[in-house]
Amino acid sequence: MNDDKQKIVEVLHHYQKGTNTADAKLTASLYTEDAIMIPAGFATNFGKEAIFRFYDYAFSLLQLTLEFDINEDQIIIDGDTAYATTSSKGTRFYRENKETVPEINRELWLFKKMGGQWKIARYMFNVPPNEEN
Repeated sequence: MNDDKQKIVEVLHHYQKGTNTADAKLTASLYTEDAIMIPAGFATNFGKEAIFRFYDYAFSLLQLTLEFDINEDQIIIDGDTAYATTSSKGTRFYRENKETVPEINRELWLFKKMGGQWKIARYMFNVPPNEEN
């Protein structure tokens, strides 16, 4: 795996860690200042601060335990821009009612290399057809 792909995989692993530890600060730190996040079933978030607020609120309501399937062949790099597709599986635990349900997603990521670091510039996820969360 080339160095840039490895660095993008590291960003995705940090994202997994941030979501699995309900760390909104860590998770939001992986984004560019002008990032856009399009979460399934929620409003689009524009900018790093809005993305932080989304994660902070979401993590107050639930705990995710996810494992991402990251295939280096699905990471395409063109200069200082890259995109990747991933999928994730795990559980979503609702803090209020103590209910645990399956969590299954597919993700589309757009990365920008800024100052030698890869950051998430665009992120969108949804539920695959015929799957229920």
